[in-house]
Amino acid sequence: MSHIALISVQLILRLRIEWVDSKSAQRQTSVSCVAKVLSSQTYERYYESFGADTAVTNFWYDVWIYIASPSSDVANIEMDMNQVMANGQTVIFGVQCDGYSGTWDYTANQGTPGNPSDVWLHSTAACNPRNWATNTWHHVQMNYSRDDAGNVTYKSVWLDGVQQSLKATVPSAFALGWGSTLLTNFQVDGLGASGSATVYLDNLSVYRW
Repeated sequence: MSHIALISVQLILRLRIEWVDSKSAQRQTSVSCVAKVLSSQTYERYYESFGADTAVTNFWYDVWIYIASPSSDVANIEMDMNQVMANGQTVIFGVQCDGYSGTWDYTANQGTPGNPSDVWLHSTAACNPRNWATNTWHHVQMNYSRDDAGNVTYKSVWLDGVQQSLKATVPSAFALGWGSTLLTNFQVDGLGASGSATVYLDNLSVYRW
């Protein structure tokens, strides 16, 4: 098994988002991030490329997340990992705690790699980031795998040691034209037309084999 530590104990990623309407957004972060606006919502995304490995097919994602009080403006917390396979297609392993549906969601491509339709599908596992205790660290873990065609099997997710099963296999390969990479995204979505939220991330690790 090969282990990649993406963010060390010494570095804490702080995401702070402030938004006032659908056309403007402000951001303050401690590391390089990307901020964009989606209709009436704002999201803040951090991404990091941490290698290139087309051979591995199994992954274990492990992270600590802290939501500062109040959490009433947090809509979703999204944790993605992308891998470019040997055929050049990119597999998206996407999982989010969905505050709208109250579920753990996972991504799928309901089109084809060349003509993709990226969608979120709801699992039966419950999750709402606004229900997480504030001003404390939460341990999030998940595991998933893929086959050579880019079909992803989402297995389980753990929140503070409590396991919930996802048990879903879906197509998730996209012809994006990327070079070989392993990449992770961490994203916080704001709720409603205005508000603010502060979220911290630490000790993000991805194991692969």
